[in-house]
Amino acid sequence: MTPSLLPFRGRFVAFTIAVLMTLAFGIAWAADSSSLWLAIPFGVGLFLTCVGIHDFFQTKHSVLRNYPIMAHFRFIFEAIRPELRQYFFEGDKDGMPFSRDRRAVVYQRAKMALDVRPFGTTYNVYGDGFEWMAHSISPRPVGKESFRIMIGDVDCTKPYSASVFNISAMSFGALSANAIRALNGGAKRGGFAHDTGEGGYSPYHREGGGDIIWEIGSGYFGARNPDGTFSPEKFAAGAANEQVKMVELKLSQGAKPGHGGVLPAPKVSHEISLTRGVPMGEDCVSPSRHSAFSTPVEMMQFIAEMRRLSGGKPAGFKLCIGHEWEFLAICKAMLETGIYPDFIVVDGKEGGTGAAPMEFVDHVGKPMRQGLYFVHNALIGIGARHRIKLGAAGKIITAFDIVRSMALGADWCNSARGFMFAVGCIQSQSCHTDRCPTGVATQDPTRQRALVVPDKIERVFNFHRATLHELAELTAAAGLDHPSEFKPEHISRRISPSEVITFADLYPSLAEGELVAGSGNPRWRRPWDMAQAHSFRAVT
Repeated sequence: MTPSLLPFRGRFVAFTIAVLMTLAFGIAWAADSSSLWLAIPFGVGLFLTCVGIHDFFQTKHSVLRNYPIMAHFRFIFEAIRPELRQYFFEGDKDGMPFSRDRRAVVYQRAKMALDVRPFGTTYNVYGDGFEWMAHSISPRPVGKESFRIMIGDVDCTKPYSASVFNISAMSFGALSANAIRALNGGAKRGGFAHDTGEGGYSPYHREGGGDIIWEIGSGYFGARNPDGTFSPEKFAAGAANEQVKMVELKLSQGAKPGHGGVLPAPKVSHEISLTRGVPMGEDCVSPSRHSAFSTPVEMMQFIAEMRRLSGGKPAGFKLCIGHEWEFLAICKAMLETGIYPDFIVVDGKEGGTGAAPMEFVDHVGKPMRQGLYFVHNALIGIGARHRIKLGAAGKIITAFDIVRSMALGADWCNSARGFMFAVGCIQSQSCHTDRCPTGVATQDPTRQRALVVPDKIERVFNFHRATLHELAELTAAAGLDHPSEFKPEHISRRISPSEVITFADLYPSLAEGELVAGSGNPRWRRPWDMAQAHSFRAVT
């Protein structure tokens, strides 16, 4: 894609007008130096020109570097927003009013600014859907540890000690090179993991040296043959890098499960071509299904092969739950083959994407909490939960989001949008246009220069550290020593103005081995009977 340097494409209109105004009135004033009416607009133009030059070269605000002068209006509106929001904002679709406040929390923590708030909560605590954590009368001391878990079962020879909060899958190609550099540099500084997304393990991931979870999708980018099939040799070569700590098979992502994707030919730059192993000048297709396996048993064998080719590193898979019998078929394949993944990441349909059809974004796939509850209990039901660690992803931003997920069975959480906010995303929703105003989601080098990597590395690190600090405070307030101790009983939900239930009532648990023994619960019995280890199709 050839970036446009024309100032009248929109970004530099105000700056160009200021320069022209300075020149025009400066020349006129020079010709008639006695006229003060010419000196005033010359002074205004000169002042704005100086502001624009400063904006262009400063390193703290990406949007100012891309939109000199004009972006100041955004900061003015942000400054007065607390007084105006009650008139303009009513809350978002998932019951979290003033979702912009959640984004503001990330910005404040990333900048290490004070993020406390006066006058209490903005939530309607008597409204349906409000949720809260129970605290203890006898809180524990706030822990100083970084909260880590060990991932890797008995078949894994190189287990990984992971943070309970990591960067979720976002591909190079969807994100800019500078965004990848900033995210991975922050992960290196903070000692947490960075999931590559299915776009491949790029040179920009390697630069930072941060821990990598290498995600392999249906396009097998970075580990594919010319015909698009999986290449064991290329995969082994990439996975051998010490920076790669885990390998992850992507079955689906939350925002568009079962859809696949296409990166149009004009966006397949030389560096994306090299990273993904695809030819330039052609659409880069990520199919909706895998070609390396077609049955649950074959999928387990493929995961075992990924673990072997990586030299014994933790191998697992990520999915958004769709047909329940299909995941239970995978469970039956585990039992039949004796092959168990080291981890499973449950993505929710509320997760993000750079581009997807409206119907998929809004109405396809199981939300994260329902999916996490289902997977957690399915593994309990086959007696395998202790062997497999669970990650959760899908609109996880705050420490309470982590607590809520861990109470439902997650061992760790991944966040995409939270870390995107930390590197400067302002949710302009222009990811698919290649015209991201902050340089986060664009391949245009004139736009992504706005993202100053050293500054954003610090913000990624700060956001992670501050979120874990808040997680430690919530854990201590609940009277616990580690967030892994959160249980469904710790979280309550209002289901009507006069009724409250805990997550233990809302999400009842299976007994250990109950599915194998023969559950009498029809909610589980029917999909279990429909599942078969040698096919993803349901038994009817």
